Amino acid sequence: MSISSINYSSSVLGAQIRNINQQLTDLSTQLATGKLSQNYSGMGTNEGFAIAGRSQLSNIAAYTDTITNVNVNINLANTALQSLTTIRNTVQTGSASTAQDLNVNGQTVAQNTAASQFSSMVGVLNTQSGNRYLFSGTAFNTQSVANAGDIINGTTTQAGFKTVMAERQAADLGANGMGRLVQTQPTPSSVRVSEDVAGSPFGMKIAAVSSTLTGATVTGPSGSPVSFSVDLNGLNPNDGDKLSVQFTLPDGTAGQVDLTASTATPTPIGSFAIDATTPANTAANLNTALNTAITKLANTSLVAASAITAGDNFFNTASSAIGAPVNNQAAPPAPISGATALSGASPSNSISPGFAAGDTITVNGTTLTFVNSGATGNQLNVGDSIQTLMSKIDQITGTSKPSTVHGGSITINTDDAASLNITTSNSGALNALGFGSTPVTATQPPLRVGSSPASSATTLVNGSANTVKWYTGNDGPGSPRSTAMARVDDSVTVQYGAQADEDAIRQQLQAIAVFGTFSTSPTSQYAGGQVSALSLRVTQSLTKQPGQQHIEDIQTDLAMAQNTMKDAGTRQTQAKAQLQSIIDQAESASPDQVASEILSLQNALQASYQVTSNLSQLSLVKFL
Repeated sequence: MSISSINYSSSVLGAQIRNINQQLTDLSTQLATGKLSQNYSGMGTNEGFAIAGRSQLSNIAAYTDTITNVNVNINLANTALQSLTTIRNTVQTGSASTAQDLNVNGQTVAQNTAASQFSSMVGVLNTQSGNRYLFSGTAFNTQSVANAGDIINGTTTQAGFKTVMAERQAADLGANGMGRLVQTQPTPSSVRVSEDVAGSPFGMKIAAVSSTLTGATVTGPSGSPVSFSVDLNGLNPNDGDKLSVQFTLPDGTAGQVDLTASTATPTPIGSFAIDATTPANTAANLNTALNTAITKLANTSLVAASAITAGDNFFNTASSAIGAPVNNQAAPPAPISGATALSGASPSNSISPGFAAGDTITVNGTTLTFVNSGATGNQLNVGDSIQTLMSKIDQITGTSKPSTVHGGSITINTDDAASLNITTSNSGALNALGFGSTPVTATQPPLRVGSSPASSATTLVNGSANTVKWYTGNDGPGSPRSTAMARVDDSVTVQYGAQADEDAIRQQLQAIAVFGTFSTSPTSQYAGGQVSALSLRVTQSLTKQPGQQHIEDIQTDLAMAQNTMKDAGTRQTQAKAQLQSIIDQAESASPDQVASEILSLQNALQASYQVTSNLSQLSLVKFL
């Protein structure tokens, strides 16, 4: 009989000791790392929740980075916009001042300030965040605005604003310096004033005439081109009798000439002398005084209005289709308006020929159909107004600038000139709206005087081929804010784009460019009047008007985006804490529990070692 020795390594007790040692090693690792395991298999059944939680934490981290980056862009844009507000206030304060002292270059101190502020504004609009131009819309890799010097002075191949403004002034003044008006004296007792060319966009347009001249006959304004006449009929008016003529200037403002019959000596300014013995001399005096007054108005208010309009021709990138001026049936001298009907029996306030039931107008592929009554959807009643038609067209084009009727001329505005296409089944009616050919398409600015010499030009033409393009960023349709979007939460996106050609920015840049570029002859008798009239218009342009976009509106939009991100960030912070708690519960080891388990295992191991030691000393002799 033999008795095998006790083999520690293969004994049950040895296996238990090895197991305890392994548990101690694992617990020591947990105590050191704070984790239940170094691999997924050791994490337990809740590890699936932890894996999903870590995925969500990763998304939150990405959103946090996005929010940080977008906030940097918005903060820089807001700083730039605040600078634009400061520039606007500086120039507006200068333009509103009464100081009209001209330097040798024919400019005031306020105008010199405006010129330097224009350069500053261009620099602000070219602000970058990293390699992103903040005011270029989707074309963020492209400089937002051309260089200030190129915009004003042009390049070797393209004209700048200074040239465009000079051409427009020459076209508006005309060769005789009377605002494209022609004055004659058909008879010894009469005076006649007429526009030089029917439908010309240049010069002063005769709007209305009123008279209290005793014994006089006033005719017009009427005809094509529009004219009016005053015939004293060989009689003298009474002292104090008046003649008033109202004109429409190129920028849409009104200019007025008031002349008073006077027996005073010397004849007061704004009056014409009554010759008590020879009425024909009185008519000649009226003719001279009217010529002097019209010339003064043309060389002061008209010049200022021309500069403002030139700014619009150069800077306003809202494209449009412009119809020729049209009169209505009821009163042929009266121009059509938004209230003029699209059809009606003569005489009526309607176009002729008008639209009939079944006629169609197709705008950018969408067809509008005319019906006798009860129009719905894409239908129009034949008796609807021009304004109703324009509203329908605006809905289709999605223009940000409503179409208008001014002076009998319809202007259809569009944000995307390339896409505008209007056709009709009734070309006669479309022609009666002022559009002589189809399809109707949009003219794309900048607009230039159409022929040379400018003083006799009668058209504006697309000058994009030979004129500096001041805005070089994205100019497609859609909201400028939508040109930069970021997802900041699973279901939340923010829009924070901006474009330098937005109305608020463009109008400010335009007004400052006009004021800083315009100059006159310091020795001209009209210099003070020109600068005064221009200053008044610039001040008004820089004053916030109801219904117009303001710089502050853009800042508000960006602030709303930041508030949205702030709210998203708050939610994510809360979610992050909850997710981290889930992960910790699934993966983390409690130091107190681990320490307690280590102590328990150490005690068990010590007992096992003691038993093993006792067994190792066991022999047959001791056993017996």
